[in-house]
Amino acid sequence: MIEPEFKMVEGCGVPLRVAAAGTGPLVLMVHGFPESWYSWRHQIGPIAAAGFTACAIDVRGYGGSGKPHAIEAYDMAHMIADVIAAADAVQPDAPVILIGHDWGAPIVWNTALTRPDRIGAVAALSVPYTGVPDRPFNEVFETLFTRKNRFFYQAYFQEPGVAEAELEADPRRFLRCFLYAISGDAKADSWPRNKTADATLLEGLEDPQPFPAWLSETDLDYYVHEFERSSLRGPINRYRNHERDWRFLLPFKGRTIGQKALFIAGDRDPAFNMIGGADPVPAMRAAVPGLQSMHVLPGCGHWTQQERPGEVTALLLEWLRAL
Repeated sequence: MIEPEFKMVEGCGVPLRVAAAGTGPLVLMVHGFPESWYSWRHQIGPIAAAGFTACAIDVRGYGGSGKPHAIEAYDMAHMIADVIAAADAVQPDAPVILIGHDWGAPIVWNTALTRPDRIGAVAALSVPYTGVPDRPFNEVFETLFTRKNRFFYQAYFQEPGVAEAELEADPRRFLRCFLYAISGDAKADSWPRNKTADATLLEGLEDPQPFPAWLSETDLDYYVHEFERSSLRGPINRYRNHERDWRFLLPFKGRTIGQKALFIAGDRDPAFNMIGGADPVPAMRAAVPGLQSMHVLPGCGHWTQQERPGEVTALLLEWLRAL
């Protein structure tokens, strides 16, 4: 098994930790919440062995990367700039291939949209791309949830310090409950849908005993250690930038992503099924005309590449080799 080496590169005003292995065309992987480079642990070695430079970053605010305090330091413009800076530091003279999961998916989609000069191909897990929206996402969840006195986790994340206090009090419990609740192993009612807007995130979430086998105690220990030393302010700040993200992307409204693209999701993933249950596939095909293939994994939840490492890695390698 090929083990990654760690190095620091300069992002957009912050240092970024990169886990890298192999030589060849650059494949840059971007994780989501609440994860780290480690969420790509099953993919780095096989991608490197297939003849690529496989790199997974710690997104700003996570792990070994810089952790600015300001909320606006976590907007989409900074995230895209970090991706480009990391790519330039590792392999400046060739188009980069991006792969993203969860928040990493919108980051790589929008990097491909706004920087087609640097991005040769893009793959996303869990979160589809359907174009620059008509309004920021915070207005969507305020309409569908907050004004109806219904709990929505992203609304809960808006007030600085509130979610941090709850989740940092016991990072292990937070990770076990949150990761399980939207996994493919969770019971049908594991994500409570009847909480009022003043509830907390962990209220009503199950702490499974034992945890599903796709996340070992060693894996969990790694994540817990990372969040104990880094805090959750930076990761949660990403959710506090919906208005800024929307304004930044408005000039690109109507443009499509023409690079070769791949999409993978689980059929039990709420991020794929979207709020309101709308089918994202037709809109995604219109917004990403370069979409070559799409795979929906039966029984898989949100943590795609960790829940189904063999299937996801095989699909990624098939796509990468055909580029």
